[in-house]
Amino acid sequence: MTRLTFHSKTRAEYLIATGRVILSAFFLFAVWLDPSEPTRYAQFTYAILWGYVVYSLVVGAVAWRKGFGWAPLHLATHSIDLLVFACLMFLTTGPNSPFFVYFIFILVCATFRWQWRGTLWTAVAAMSITVLLACYPSNLLLEQSFELNRFIIRIAYLAVVAGLLGYLGAYEESMLEILAMLSQWPRETLPEEPGTDSQGMLGHAAAILKVPRVVLLWEEEDEPWLHQLCWTAEGCRYEWKEPGVFGEIVTEGLEQASFFTREAGSSRGLVVCNTLAGLQQRHCAPLHPEFVRAFNVTSACVSPLNGERISGYLVALDRRHFTPDDLVLGGIVAHEIAARLDHALLLKQLQQGAAADERLRLAHDLHDGLLQSLAGAGLQLAAVSRLIESDPAGARESILQVQQLLAAEQRDLRTQINDMKPLFSRRKTEEFGLVKRLDELAGRIKRQWEVACSVTCHTPAPRLQRNMAREIYFVVHEALINAVRHAGATTLRAEIRFDAQWARITVIDDGRGFGFQGCYDQDQLSDLKRGPVTLRERIDALNGKLVIDSSERGARLDITLPVMELGG
Repeated sequence: MTRLTFHSKTRAEYLIATGRVILSAFFLFAVWLDPSEPTRYAQFTYAILWGYVVYSLVVGAVAWRKGFGWAPLHLATHSIDLLVFACLMFLTTGPNSPFFVYFIFILVCATFRWQWRGTLWTAVAAMSITVLLACYPSNLLLEQSFELNRFIIRIAYLAVVAGLLGYLGAYEESMLEILAMLSQWPRETLPEEPGTDSQGMLGHAAAILKVPRVVLLWEEEDEPWLHQLCWTAEGCRYEWKEPGVFGEIVTEGLEQASFFTREAGSSRGLVVCNTLAGLQQRHCAPLHPEFVRAFNVTSACVSPLNGERISGYLVALDRRHFTPDDLVLGGIVAHEIAARLDHALLLKQLQQGAAADERLRLAHDLHDGLLQSLAGAGLQLAAVSRLIESDPAGARESILQVQQLLAAEQRDLRTQINDMKPLFSRRKTEEFGLVKRLDELAGRIKRQWEVACSVTCHTPAPRLQRNMAREIYFVVHEALINAVRHAGATTLRAEIRFDAQWARITVIDDGRGFGFQGCYDQDQLSDLKRGPVTLRERIDALNGKLVIDSSERGARLDITLPVMELGG
């Protein structure tokens, strides 16, 4: 805001400096062409005018070159302008002086610099000078009669011009304040539940619109509720209501128009509305009687809310005098509120979607990890029961393997639970150790299923995010377990290659293949609803690619996953 004010003041100083140079030059030129005024004090007047021309050029050069941003210098130049004005009036017939028009220039300068306050004090100073010169015995100075009528007219002229410029200055100051407030919206948007405070957003809106009460009514897309938020200086009240509790809140024909009324309870009250056809006046009851009774509405300014996911109205209440400017301002405020409500709802939907994705990921992890391992442990325990009497040593070895398997799965499950905790309550976890875990997976599959299995990383694994390393592990795990369980494979081989952006995984087995023959990519598999569903969903969630080449002699899976390499 400071930067905008500086540039605005700089432009004003450019204009004032230019105007001062032009006026001083033409004053001197006019007196030189017609020296009838002044007569007795011509030398003093010419000296003042020449000095003022030089002064104007110097000040103009400084302003044009450096912008003149020092506030005390503005007061100094303004005081010099007033002094020159007083001297020229004194030397040229006082209140009847032709230099009286210079007063307008000084007033405009004061308005540019200090808005209505500058106009007020400059007008008081100029009028005081004029009155003092009128009281001065002019006959002793210039031996001319005093013209009372011209003095009265000029005093009235001074007052009217000062009033008009003061109004413009006050209006500009008000607009600057409103622009500053529009640029400083609070972060609060939608309250989380009824009764919570959303005073920041609506309180800010009330301050901009200069009203003691604001009511916000909106409906969300695909949700059967009317949300009502009422702000006053005492606090904020948020409620959900049944749709239609206030009927059609706004009368027909005004649904998409901004309007204000000072007679909301009257069936023939004056309504000023801003429509596509321009500013119009109507005589009707613009608001539903139930709404008027519920909020004891007398005067109101209503602006529609038209968001992507919400629709409703912003109603500013209890201000005595609304103007057409408030319709434009109310529309801007309503647009800002609608955008923030849309943003809050979109954020809520994204959070819900993220939670659903996290639940789906957890379900996949449990299916691909814990459940598969428990199934393998069950098979090993069944084999142990047959070996207890015939081969006690082999049975003890198998039981030890099951214990190691359960310990590993317990560790994985504890890690998953820790990852789901809030960030501030998590324990520091060790690195995932992808290569080591893949080696352990291959050994476990060998022991559990009594098959040949190998997992090879042909290039060093980059420094992966822990979640990404876990996802790669589960993808390989699911692909290998599917081959041995569902395709009856006896030989399995997984190969992994990494580059800066991708992890490329190839899984080959000698099983029966899938229930189809040929090569299919992920889009074709999804359209035909073929292939391993869980594996396909996991790869799709990671924005990866899957290609399956299936035959009666086995299958080949080519999987490509994007990886994020972290800096050291």
